[in-house]
Amino acid sequence: MKIEPQLSIRALEVRGEQDPLPARLYTGGDPGPKKDGLIVFFHGGGFVDGDLEDADEFLRHLAGCATGYAVLASSYTRATVRPFPAAVEDAHAVLLWAKKNKTKLGWTGQRLVVAGIEAGANLAAVCALMARDRGAPPLAGQVLIMPMLDPGLSTCSMRELPKACNAGVADTCAASYRGYLPNAADRAHPYASPLQSSRLKNLPPALILSAEDDPLRDEAEQYGAKLTSCGVATTVRRMAPAPLQDPAAREECACRTAALSEIRAFLAALDGTSTPS
Repeated sequence: MKIEPQLSIRALEVRGEQDPLPARLYTGGDPGPKKDGLIVFFHGGGFVDGDLEDADEFLRHLAGCATGYAVLASSYTRATVRPFPAAVEDAHAVLLWAKKNKTKLGWTGQRLVVAGIEAGANLAAVCALMARDRGAPPLAGQVLIMPMLDPGLSTCSMRELPKACNAGVADTCAASYRGYLPNAADRAHPYASPLQSSRLKNLPPALILSAEDDPLRDEAEQYGAKLTSCGVATTVRRMAPAPLQDPAAREECACRTAALSEIRAFLAALDGTSTPS
């Protein structure tokens, strides 16, 4: 997909739960009035790694194709610094910061969408729970791209995908969760494992993207089924495999598959201009 020729990228600092956090603001389309929508995006890295640069190519494309939205990509506290719940508390704090700093972001405050990929998608899903439970901020939607949702690593796709596709991803996920959730009791907490939550009603509409050859596929699709059964408007799409040298490079995968088209259609539905195909 062609990158929008008019693209502004600005480094800034947002407020986490305890400390300032590096962030980037991506704005596509013609400069002019404030955007009615804002997407707050969290990068992958298994909670213990990753940074803003990892998702840069994907976010450039996203801002270029969703020009009614600014895209705020925020970092968060890695588990190597402070484990759960530091990252999720940071993520929720960033949403609150964004709502209070609309002018700085060039945003009208109308629609706020939370999004993420892999571990960042876990944070996005949990932010939707936290926003509901704490009464703020109101969210228009959630976009979960190949999310990590099951610390138990118990799904069939995690256990049974051929090793050629898996390429050690299960081991990597296990190591990530050991770092993020050193207290075994936390693995049952809904803010750590949204897939295990028994309270999924009254959440914003969701777009959940899985991938045919991704060990995280089944947990993504199971979460979509649970949201649907709880009355949450949910679109689940399984993307075709993407030829990658590193199967764990999910940001690159999202650029090479139908992810951007699906996200654009989902956002258009939230805006009331069309419905997802």
